[in-house]
Amino acid sequence: MTESNHSETTNIKTPWHLWTVGIIGFLWSAIGAMDFVMTQTQNEAYMSAFTPEQLEFFYGIPMWAIITWGIAVWGGTIGSIFLLIRKKIATPIFLASLIGMVITSIQNYVLSNGMEIMGDAFSLIFTGIIFTTSVGLYWYSRTIQQNGLLK
Repeated sequence: MTESNHSETTNIKTPWHLWTVGIIGFLWSAIGAMDFVMTQTQNEAYMSAFTPEQLEFFYGIPMWAIITWGIAVWGGTIGSIFLLIRKKIATPIFLASLIGMVITSIQNYVLSNGMEIMGDAFSLIFTGIIFTTSVGLYWYSRTIQQNGLLK
């Protein structure tokens, strides 16, 4: 790459949609990260909204699924930060977040009794929204990286 091509690539103005996706992605993921922290610290005020059966379910999640859940929520948060500062590492981080989300959902709804405990229509729809958002963040970061907007 010549010096002039390098300058053109690094001086591309950040498009408005990158800021929009990055900020919304960060806020969305931060909510998930807060839920993760409150659940893992067993914050009494936060967890008081759940039934005893739901609390037993949350507190019985195996360590490997807690790790994949953490990768999912913190990956989304960190990936959004890297997206906002236009670093291409955002793409693999969003991919790890998506994979973590899928594995966690399999644990919650297939390998355990989560469907019975948390499987109401709202929970299932919300899980679908989380999945769709995760796919969208990965796809968006991959697309703009391929277009030269991430360094």
